[in-house]
Amino acid sequence: MNGPGCRAVIWLQGCLRECPGCFNPASWSFEINQLIAVDTLVEKILSNPRNQGVTFSGGEPFWQAPALIDLARRVKAAGLNVMSFTGFTLEQLRSPQAPAGVQGLLEQLDILIDGAYVQSLAIHSPDSLVSSSNQRVHLFNPALQDQLTWASDQIEIHILKDGSRIVTGYRGQLSLVESER
Repeated sequence: MNGPGCRAVIWLQGCLRECPGCFNPASWSFEINQLIAVDTLVEKILSNPRNQGVTFSGGEPFWQAPALIDLARRVKAAGLNVMSFTGFTLEQLRSPQAPAGVQGLLEQLDILIDGAYVQSLAIHSPDSLVSSSNQRVHLFNPALQDQLTWASDQIEIHILKDGSRIVTGYRGQLSLVESER
């Protein structure tokens, strides 16, 4: 659901949109959740030989474009592909009002999924690369054409050592309720 092949996904904090039905509302706040140096991220990503690529998701990755440029350059130099999701449209990212560093990040991307999630335009298909029909797939690296096969309507649940959960992906009508023991 986060792009082609086995990938590392970097979840970035901070988004102003607060789209109803957002996959990751915990990422809206701009308060620092976990601060990780680019060097540390690159090392961690490259230490897993299964990783074929890196995906930036959020929150809104383009609010942190300057740091992501360096990370993207370094993982691409090691042979990985890079993609990003964004609530901005490509046209907004190319405008003078775009956040700092956007053009440099766009130059590093192999794939961009653009457009805010719109709940009324949601696509509930196991074959869709996007979550709502207003979103678009921009393929900047034609070598990945045959790898555009992930589905956007999946869900991932990560259960951490402390028992807490991270839930990402399309939840639809799924309701996760804590049970009392």
